Amino acid sequence: MINFKNLSKQYQEGKPFAVKNLNLEVPSGEIFGFLGPNGAGKSTTINMLMGVLSPTSGEIFVDEYSVSKDSFLTKSMIGFVPDEPLFYEKMTGMQHLSFICDVFNIEESKRDESAKKLVKLFNLENAINDRISSYSHGMKQKLGVIAALIHEPKFLVLDEPMVGLDPKASFILKDVMRRFCEKGGTVFFSTHVMEVAQNLCDSIAIINKGEIVLRTSLKNFNEKENASLEKVFLEITGNEDLESVVDEALL
Repeated sequence: MINFKNLSKQYQEGKPFAVKNLNLEVPSGEIFGFLGPNGAGKSTTINMLMGVLSPTSGEIFVDEYSVSKDSFLTKSMIGFVPDEPLFYEKMTGMQHLSFICDVFNIEESKRDESAKKLVKLFNLENAINDRISSYSHGMKQKLGVIAALIHEPKFLVLDEPMVGLDPKASFILKDVMRRFCEKGGTVFFSTHVMEVAQNLCDSIAIINKGEIVLRTSLKNFNEKENASLEKVFLEITGNEDLESVVDEALL
């Protein structure tokens, strides 16, 4: 379980809070979608979860361990793909994976087996020994996902993981996320694609202007006739007249 308790982040005193008094529990074994418009606080929340940012107030717990007090332990339990994965671009893809394995103290025999399997799954076999500087954005995204999975974490935290992926890689990643949860793992990911969230997630939360405005299971939601997560998202984030705006613009 991931538990956000009274979490707030203010980048500058006197300025609005990027995240304000956020309370949220993410159950184990679920794909949990974290949704919101640009600037809503999604990446700030994820960066606090990963210890990249320190909260102004509040706590985050990963399996009851505090992110602030037990940062090494909580990071070792998580596979993380940021919205813009960064690499040492003079490294090859395989050198990067070896570096990640060194960080997590993965045995040589085990790392080779895991790397080979994941590289093949994401179709990077022909490029894994090339320098990362030669990779396209989509290839870097694949490498970031492989690096997040290679140490067999208990949690996956993904910030806009589908961006830059081709349809085949997106399908594979969604299947990997589902299988990951079926084996007892937990996925926490942000996305702007409402269709992906509605079809893939077990539960979602929508954040707007730093505050949670909706938290729901999608099982009950999807049972409703003509249920549209996109429509609900637009209504509660203040864009209920979007169709009228588009109509007016096209006249």
